[in-house]
Amino acid sequence: MRILVVGAGSTGGYFGARLAQAGRDVTFLVRPARAARLREEGLRVISPHGDFSITPNLLTAGEIGSSFDIILLTVKAFALDAALEDIAAAVGAETMILPVLNGMKHVDAIRLRFGEGPLLGGACKVATTLDGEGRIVHLMPLQELAYGEMSGAETPRILALDAVMQNAGFDARLSAVIEREMWEKWVLLASLGGINCLMRGSIGAVVAAPGGVGFASAFLDECRAIATAAGHPPSAAFDEAARAVLTAPGSPMTSSMYRDLVAGQAVEADQIIGDFLVRAKALAVAAPLLGAAYVNLSLYQNGRG
Repeated sequence: MRILVVGAGSTGGYFGARLAQAGRDVTFLVRPARAARLREEGLRVISPHGDFSITPNLLTAGEIGSSFDIILLTVKAFALDAALEDIAAAVGAETMILPVLNGMKHVDAIRLRFGEGPLLGGACKVATTLDGEGRIVHLMPLQELAYGEMSGAETPRILALDAVMQNAGFDARLSAVIEREMWEKWVLLASLGGINCLMRGSIGAVVAAPGGVGFASAFLDECRAIATAAGHPPSAAFDEAARAVLTAPGSPMTSSMYRDLVAGQAVEADQIIGDFLVRAKALAVAAPLLGAAYVNLSLYQNGRG
């Protein structure tokens, strides 16, 4: 299968590089500046599982001449609209679009642009970042990509995609409940991001403060309540694991949104926090902590101009 990875940043670059390293037919759709650097230096990965580099196949917007079998959509949420326009020429009758963006707003946008047909559900668990040299730095061993039909059906196309993803240098998993997993990931990301950004510290730092454990638990409770009211209640196993992660003493854990904030970069406040608040209001679910985090992040965004 021909795979188009949209974006060669920390997430797309990592999974795309692993797929290419495993011999899959991978092309990266990137911006001209990123393309120039990758052509000169290659796509370099620093990982606990071993450092490596590849010479990537690259395209920029407007250079797509035919459709692809799989489009792995990995851009930041605020770049989604432009990315959907860029990939239009790559979407054919049999194309599968596998998005691994944060939140759920992108699902509505893909359906609106391309219909229900190409859409798959996807969720990844990986901590990566780009360093000053443009290398992808894999911060911890976790490297999971889950995917499935939004309906949960085991279709021939999803089995074909699963075959491509297996044995490609990361943990690949076909899920019959991918939509629930996407909501669970959103609950965790909104809680983690809100806690870190509102308190300006790691989970360990928040937990060490007076009332920190209660604050973190209350934030998770708000997000869980919204997901449940929306018809996607998180599982008991997820709740237990998430609560342990968000209240772990001494934990250095921070969200990518918080790391972007500290670096002075744009953050996915609207997609991770703001869209949750929109849904909470529509469902009449109180979410004062989410609201406070969104005001805080909006002030930061406005200050960036």
